[in-house]
Amino acid sequence: MRFIYTLALHLYALTVEILSFFNRKARMMRIGQWYTNGILRKYIDRNAKYIWFHAASLGEFEQGRPMIETIRKRYPQYKILLTFFSPSGYEVRKNYDGADVICYLPFDTPFKVKKFIHLANPTAAVFIKYEFWLNYLTELKKRHIKTYLISAVFRPNQLFFKWYGKWYRNALFCFEKLFVQDEASKKMLADIGIANVEVCGDTRFDRVLEIKQNARFLPEVAVFTQGNRTILIAGSTWPEDEDMLIPYVNTHPEIKLIIAPHEIHRDHLLYIQSLLIRPSVRLSDASEDMLRTHDCLIIDSFGLLSSIYRYGDIAYVGGGFGRGIHNTLEAAVYGMPVIFGPNYQKFKEAGQLISCGGGFSVDHWTSFRSCMDNLVADKALLQKSGKAAGDYVHNHAGATEKILSFWKSK
Repeated sequence: MRFIYTLALHLYALTVEILSFFNRKARMMRIGQWYTNGILRKYIDRNAKYIWFHAASLGEFEQGRPMIETIRKRYPQYKILLTFFSPSGYEVRKNYDGADVICYLPFDTPFKVKKFIHLANPTAAVFIKYEFWLNYLTELKKRHIKTYLISAVFRPNQLFFKWYGKWYRNALFCFEKLFVQDEASKKMLADIGIANVEVCGDTRFDRVLEIKQNARFLPEVAVFTQGNRTILIAGSTWPEDEDMLIPYVNTHPEIKLIIAPHEIHRDHLLYIQSLLIRPSVRLSDASEDMLRTHDCLIIDSFGLLSSIYRYGDIAYVGGGFGRGIHNTLEAAVYGMPVIFGPNYQKFKEAGQLISCGGGFSVDHWTSFRSCMDNLVADKALLQKSGKAAGDYVHNHAGATEKILSFWKSK
């Protein structure tokens, strides 16, 4: 079965090679991996000790970031090697100053694996949440390099837990320790013979608290949000979200809208503006007078949303009518209720926000209207829901310290 797995990886690599002629993301991945060995030869100090962190993409990086930065601060004798698999992670964080060396991770084929580990020469390896590359993990174990999995969460439908996936379980036995988010994950692993598991929670809670602490003051947004109207912040939205929430805003003058769409290309911004009846302005075009007189502010640049949430009363997080919701914790940390679409089942924190009263799932226009009407009309409910969301984040923080307490003991 491992041979079939490796063959599939070769076919995958070939597919990316072919797609790179037509697809920008595939091309960036292929070129990025091609440069990896050169980066390692040039920048890896063979006399230094490196801890290798691997994140599939940007979301996993943000999840592991608290641990990266805490280790860098407390244990300066170690250097940090950071790898990404996806261009959406690498291209955004390739200049991140919290790591000493940053590059793409080559495909999980035996020759590339051995070459990478030889050049990287890590003292330890940390995989974040959902990374189970069988050949990398096997080679790390073979070389007696201690390997850890952090902030992991397991579900019964994963290959490890199927009768036909027993061969893939070998990947799990390669970890020195698996730090999981919940007891359910620990039990599933115990049922298949994996005992070296610690329940530590999710490091994303630590990360959003850090983001809140360092949130930027945004003078344009501060001017826009002056007054006593309710501020709805719609973050990471897609057309399906916008088709539902913008008609509501159009008919409710007591609400001001800040919308930060997931995609900010020209056509999408024009589409949003075409839906809005009330006066709207893009952030890049806004004068102070326009910020005071317009009702809807469209954020047409990246990197601001996590700080913008601080100015809101209610958050709507997009993606729930597509593949899945975006980051709800970035909004909840500011102590406001969070609304999202129906596709949240893979995101444990969304279900828990609903359970504690800080989150609300809507599946159509009618339920969104009802939810918004209740929150806007009932200030006590708005305050109670917001407090529940903020308390939820604070009560689940501390995973980084739990993981590092084990790390220190070793």
